[in-house]
Amino acid sequence: MNHIACETRRFFLRSISSISTAWLAAAPCTAGAEPERVPWPAGTELPRTKAPANATDCHHHIYESRFPPDPKAKLRPGDATVADYRLLEKRIGIARNVIVQPSTYGTDNRCLIEALRQFGLRATRGVAVVNTAVTDAELKRLDTAGVRGIRFNLVQAGATTPDMIEPLSKRIEALGWHIQINASPEQIVALEKVWVRSPVPVVFDHLGHVAGADSHDLAFRTISRSIEVGKAWVKLSGAYIDTKVGPPSYSDRTAPAKAYVKEAPGRLVWGSDWPHPTASEKPDDAILFDLLTDWAPDERTRTRILVENPARLYGF
Repeated sequence: MNHIACETRRFFLRSISSISTAWLAAAPCTAGAEPERVPWPAGTELPRTKAPANATDCHHHIYESRFPPDPKAKLRPGDATVADYRLLEKRIGIARNVIVQPSTYGTDNRCLIEALRQFGLRATRGVAVVNTAVTDAELKRLDTAGVRGIRFNLVQAGATTPDMIEPLSKRIEALGWHIQINASPEQIVALEKVWVRSPVPVVFDHLGHVAGADSHDLAFRTISRSIEVGKAWVKLSGAYIDTKVGPPSYSDRTAPAKAYVKEAPGRLVWGSDWPHPTASEKPDDAILFDLLTDWAPDERTRTRILVENPARLYGF
């Protein structure tokens, strides 16, 4: 074999080898492969419900042990990082997300701000926790970081109290923010005048923790009246928190969820509540997402809840 022929043969073999190596590196290994498990929730299967483009998870948390917990915090879960949450986004089909400051960190929003930085503001917003000592400069800094609301967790009490709601609501009005409320049904009823007077939108976590959806449920009636006067929003989230029936149907949460959908589909958003810090047994996020198809069978309505309403509330 002459010199030119040898060189041609060597070039051909090197080319084939390079192509094979690149193909093997890029090709997915499907034989016997299982879906990658997301940290914290149960299950690995994909939801049956197809998420629309720009579907938004409006309630999840991020935890990192490098940020110290508030000394008074009762909930202290392990790390649930931005990288971990990215796996949940992939599994459910989420494109946008809202990080909610958990009670674990009190009014120290450093973990939240760092998570917002890692996600980037193209598709992520935040809800912070502050008290009346917060400065205007700090509120502006939070706004620049991507915060669009403040949370009052009256269930995991400590960092905020009911008397802070009205003065802080007035201070955030110019920023275009909202207040987010995690409260017991009794607290929601007792503070009805506060919701009606609020100069900013009021967003109730986890179906408002209401027990039912009829005239006998005072909390449901309170939230409904607040919706009617243009103040309230509700998060279709946390089905596992107040259920007595449990998975997979969470059927005792169906009535209030469907009632909200019927009454005010333009005032609803959905949230995963990942990584489910109050749950001793972690729920399956695919099942939780599929509940939305039962609660809102109409695809157009689900698109409002998952895409259009979050865009209005959080400024996507």
